[in-house]
Amino acid sequence: MKRIINLFLEHPRSRSETYIEHLVCAASYGFKMIFAGFAVIIHSIFPFLFETTASDLCKKIVSDVKDRLDSSLSQTNSQKN
Repeated sequence: MKRIINLFLEHPRSRSETYIEHLVCAASYGFKMIFAGFAVIIHSIFPFLFETTASDLCKKIVSDVKDRLDSSLSQTNSQKN
């Protein structure tokens, strides 16, 4: 049973997050990606709509992920010292 619980908690803990924090963040990225996908499909048909929506969202997600990773790494390093 502990092994199963660890499967759900190991990765979030490695990022200094709870399971729920990780769930909310990862799900929000997923929904943003789905929205970006729909925007690109609409843009392919109507090129004058959503001209930069998908690329803007992708850049924002990449920036957020990088910031969160940097933050979790600095928290991990400060806990070691």
